[in-house]
Amino acid sequence: MKKLNKVMGSTLLATTLSFGVIAPPAVAELASSATLASSYLWRGFELGSGTPVVSADLVYSNSGFYGGVWVSSGDTAAGTEYDLFAGYGGSIGDDFTYDISYVTYVYPTGAFFDTEGQPGDFAEIVLNLGFGPVSFTYKDNVAGDNGGYAFTKDYKYYSLDASVGKFGFALGMHDEGVDLAVVTGDATHFDVTYAATENLSFTVSAIVDSDFASEDEPEPTVVASYSIPLM
Repeated sequence: MKKLNKVMGSTLLATTLSFGVIAPPAVAELASSATLASSYLWRGFELGSGTPVVSADLVYSNSGFYGGVWVSSGDTAAGTEYDLFAGYGGSIGDDFTYDISYVTYVYPTGAFFDTEGQPGDFAEIVLNLGFGPVSFTYKDNVAGDNGGYAFTKDYKYYSLDASVGKFGFALGMHDEGVDLAVVTGDATHFDVTYAATENLSFTVSAIVDSDFASEDEPEPTVVASYSIPLM
């Protein structure tokens, strides 16, 4: 459910919008990576019941345009997942970056098979604007209003991200657009990520404000992830 910010370590789908913008090279390139993470963290929420998850991506890029697939062993409710995405990104000068993409999230097994089991059932438009180490991301649900992960077509997500040395910081907000507090509610989370090595990273994520109707806010989540390039 990610592209691009369930945190799955340093794979393309987990980090490009956490620490900056996708900036494909000017020549054609095919890249792939795999990640093992201690749990499935999505926009501040731990969806995997603390169980490890394996994911991989395959991305083709050429002159700013890119497209690809991200696959995951999934979370507790939705089961296995694959995301299809395409977009365009680039830069103006040395500091300003931009990226716009379309992502469709597909759950071929698990609880949401009937509502989000096919490409296009649940999709978002993602806009990212960056200046130096700071970036802003806006995600808008453009397909999906069915009671799965796409609670309402009014759903939007905003995040402000920054990187300082080996540390990354993210402040993200869920905006349901309507009063669904009995189901999920608006929520704000804050994440801190430390890149211990080129492959190994650790993230601490906490819900800092929410409109949950009857439950306490979740405890902070710690996720360790290890990523390796496959090509």
